[in-house]
Amino acid sequence: MQRLALFDLDNTLVNRRRALEACVSAFCEERALGAEVVEWMRGALAQRAYPSDFAELRERFRLAELVESLWAAYVRTLAANVECPGEILDGLDQLRAQGWSVAVVTNGAEDIQRAKLVHSGIASCINAYCISGEFGVRKPDPLPLQVAARRCGRDIADGGWMVGDGLATDVAAGRAAGLHTIWVSNGKPRPEEPGGWPEPDRIAPHALAALNHLLSLPGTPR
Repeated sequence: MQRLALFDLDNTLVNRRRALEACVSAFCEERALGAEVVEWMRGALAQRAYPSDFAELRERFRLAELVESLWAAYVRTLAANVECPGEILDGLDQLRAQGWSVAVVTNGAEDIQRAKLVHSGIASCINAYCISGEFGVRKPDPLPLQVAARRCGRDIADGGWMVGDGLATDVAAGRAAGLHTIWVSNGKPRPEEPGGWPEPDRIAPHALAALNHLLSLPGTPR
């Protein structure tokens, strides 16, 4: 199997939930928006955010600021609050030093996900990234994984690993692409789902444990 490691971004390499809390508080405080707006934003943006959410925000709360300005401020504020632990950045660097090709494959809007990758320092520790908003195809479709592999100069048919916190997105996409998978549980029990979730090859409590597993694998040629 080739040394190809694909990682999800939100709540895998970075804690989006924590960043979102800080972002919404700062965003609303800057505009003197009350608790009702804070609660709406926390709920509406809990999973992901797009400019259309800010069109709804503007209409619902009759804000004067243009949608483009609201979205740009959100992108800037969220990215400023996204942090990647140093040990995760070091682990990504170690993988590349061992000859791995490393990429991030993330769902979301292109501008905000790119800003988070750059601000967190992850962009400088990986070979490539693929964001679903570039072409409108989201995980669990395996296409973003295939694109990421190509951008690393690899053929996904030669195997590799997909690491992420989403059973229905990351693990499902990895299995569809023919990769081994690691589910990052973040300390949570495996959720129940009628019909069942796709089965990961390994379960890791956090991203660092997943990185350490990949670093421990027997060496293979580039």
